[in-house]
Amino acid sequence: MAPEAAGVPEAAGERGPRGAADATGPAGGPGARSWRSTLLPEGATGGRAQPAIRIFGRWARGPLLPAVRLWRRNLQLRVVASTLLLSLAVVLVLGVVVIGQVRNGLLDAKRQIAQSQAEGGFAVAAERAAAPDATAEGTGPAGDPGTWLTGLVSQLASGGQGVYSVVALSSDLDDSRFGSDGIGGPRGPRASSDIRPEQSISLEMREAVDASPELHWQYGTVVRQDGSTQPALIVGKRLSDIHGNNYQLYYLFPFTQEDESLSLVKTTIATAGVFLVVLLGVIAWLVVRQVVTPVRMAARIAERLAAGRLQERMKVSGEDDIARLGESFNKMARSLQRQIQQLEELSRMQRRFVSDVSHELRTPLTTVRMAADVIHTAREDFDPVTARSAELLIGQLDRFEALLADLLEISRFDAGAALLEAEPTDLRTVVRRVVEGAEPLAERKGSRLVVLGDAWPVRAEVDARRIERVLRNLVVNAIEHGEGRDVVVRLSEGLGEDAAVAVAVRDYGIGLRPGEAERVFNRFWRADPARARTTGGTGLGLSISLEDTHLHGGRLEAWGEPGGGSQFRLTLPRTAGSPLRESPIPLVPDDSRAARARAQALAQARAVEVTAGAGAATSAPGAVPAALPHLLPDAARDPGRDPARDAGTVHDGQDGGKAAGRRPEEDGHDR
Repeated sequence: MAPEAAGVPEAAGERGPRGAADATGPAGGPGARSWRSTLLPEGATGGRAQPAIRIFGRWARGPLLPAVRLWRRNLQLRVVASTLLLSLAVVLVLGVVVIGQVRNGLLDAKRQIAQSQAEGGFAVAAERAAAPDATAEGTGPAGDPGTWLTGLVSQLASGGQGVYSVVALSSDLDDSRFGSDGIGGPRGPRASSDIRPEQSISLEMREAVDASPELHWQYGTVVRQDGSTQPALIVGKRLSDIHGNNYQLYYLFPFTQEDESLSLVKTTIATAGVFLVVLLGVIAWLVVRQVVTPVRMAARIAERLAAGRLQERMKVSGEDDIARLGESFNKMARSLQRQIQQLEELSRMQRRFVSDVSHELRTPLTTVRMAADVIHTAREDFDPVTARSAELLIGQLDRFEALLADLLEISRFDAGAALLEAEPTDLRTVVRRVVEGAEPLAERKGSRLVVLGDAWPVRAEVDARRIERVLRNLVVNAIEHGEGRDVVVRLSEGLGEDAAVAVAVRDYGIGLRPGEAERVFNRFWRADPARARTTGGTGLGLSISLEDTHLHGGRLEAWGEPGGGSQFRLTLPRTAGSPLRESPIPLVPDDSRAARARAQALAQARAVEVTAGAGAATSAPGAVPAALPHLLPDAARDPGRDPARDAGTVHDGQDGGKAAGRRPEEDGHDR
């Protein structure tokens, strides 16, 4: 023990200088600080590795996405996998418990048998030492103890070949050693087999045997002559030889049979556990299949019902809960089919009624129109009241004819009989026709029609008649609700062959309240029910426009704010049948209140930066510097002026139209 204790300070002394070197070396001293400063700028934290980590995370997560998606979508897989994992955990726990119990039982049985056999051997050794056989060679009272002990070890080990070994060691209580004068053979320990006695018996065991004459046992390791080891149970006791000298006698019981038994138990438990887990997985798969199959069937039938195949039903067998679920599902499907058929029949009757009424009214309406034209032509010969009645008659007949035409068109859309006759068209031509037709109404309302983006062709494959009807409805509505202010029509197209084209109609009238932009396309809907249709509208114009837009595969959207006007945007694919891309015109115009507030804040921030950079005095709050007018829309530069007065073509209903003489983007309108 003394050398080991002396060696501890020496080791500590060796570690001390190395620790001091680490504290002052390149890892933590000034040298490390200067070395790092050459690689990272001051204040850097090494965050450049984060993109690489994110890229690696995405790369590692890529192959797992299909498995995660399958795990989320497959209920049967989750249940079976959960059952297998839980079964495996239970089998492992039970295996560990059972193996532990078996091992403890084998050890207890081994210890009891070993102690019983060892006690018998110790008794025989004590009897031979107390009453030695004088007739045996070398075993008389004057015989050599070494020879006697060798014979004793051989006799005790003869009854346990392969089961145990016997070892005799000298005791530290006596200075004498086995054998004397070379008569009894070589001095030292005795062993019955090819083991190394002094290495197989631990120092603690020998000290315990010398300290007490009682029987002692310990789990140890048997060391063979070839260097191999084997766990064993060692039982020892201190005895006296024929001369009364103390010696130690040990029985070494290897765990050969116990190891074989425990290995057999482990193999059996592992095999049974694997079969049990697989069996439980198969059982779980079969059980879950009985539940999941009807659910999947119900999901497929529901998808088919949603697709319009109302005759689909679930196959029901048995009288259990799943069967009742299938019967309830089929009952629900029959009820839905019956109600949908009733609604379809009702809708069909309504469409047929509208179509029949519209067609039947055309003949008497033609007769009434002829008579009304005759009366209207001769109204100057009537008295003022009758003449005014003739004018009102003509106006209402015009509205009636428009209503019949819209009803017929709606009935065609409802019946799915509307056809698209698309051909390459320059939308500028369509817009000009619409503007020219709406000029009289704009003149009566005191509004101006401004066209932007018409300096270059805007071509698309459209049905010119339907698109003209859509734009006419949008422009007329803008004039009617524009409160005498300007109406701006903007054309634009995106970049690329598959880009979209768009036409937006902007007015600065009463606008739309929140939620009205979604209802404005409903049939016969009006923002103010008390508001009169002074221009003869039928309430179906925007509905027909929306159907015409859908027929082209486009979008018709509305935006508005109370008191700030509204904007309707028509977006169409450049080629008929191609997917619709992003609109080149924003739905919320740049001159809206929110956009003007953002632009004003941006202008003020830029003004402060420019003023601070130039060293000039700070400008007044709200003022826009002269160097930054291009950052704001026209309405933000001059709130009293309409944003479309400086570019494009202006139609005020008096001189037909006049060109502004400059490109739209030069004035900030080509967005």
